[in-house]
Amino acid sequence: MGKRSDFPRRKADDYATPLKGVTPVLPHLRAEGIVTFVEPCAGAGNLVAHLCRFGFLCAFARDLRDGFDALTRDPNTFQGADAVVTNPPWTRAALHPMIERFSDILPTWLLFDADWAHTKQAATYLDYCSHIVAVGRLKWIPGTKHQAKDSCAWHRFDRRHSGGPHFIGRPSNHSAKSYVEAAQ
Repeated sequence: MGKRSDFPRRKADDYATPLKGVTPVLPHLRAEGIVTFVEPCAGAGNLVAHLCRFGFLCAFARDLRDGFDALTRDPNTFQGADAVVTNPPWTRAALHPMIERFSDILPTWLLFDADWAHTKQAATYLDYCSHIVAVGRLKWIPGTKHQAKDSCAWHRFDRRHSGGPHFIGRPSNHSAKSYVEAAQ
């Protein structure tokens, strides 16, 4: 699924979010006081299941494959949630409009490739990106031998923020374990 892969991409970038990709963002969601979230790119619901396992409440989870286009829905659809939390499609034609749309409505946490922040195309969005939380490489396809070649990060966007992101690096193995324990 990455830029250094010769494998064909799945339709709509439909890759299940592994637990390893979720644990780094948990303390940041808690620190922000997030209790409820919406997942507008839910796929099969892996991210929702992981977050609910750690006590977060899903206000709704939908996906383009079941006819839900989050870019054209009434913003009131997102009411009752504290944040948007999703693993969106990584193609820029889909990702950039989602950054704009979701961050106008609610604080938005998106999991996608970490290299994005170092590109010219990111310049438009970095002012209202408040956090970048490093995740590292993930294994997107269960049962395969290797992880992806691209590192990932959680990016938090909020139109009320300005001044660019605060970068949070990967924790030590001990800290990563305590993230999961503290979140349970």
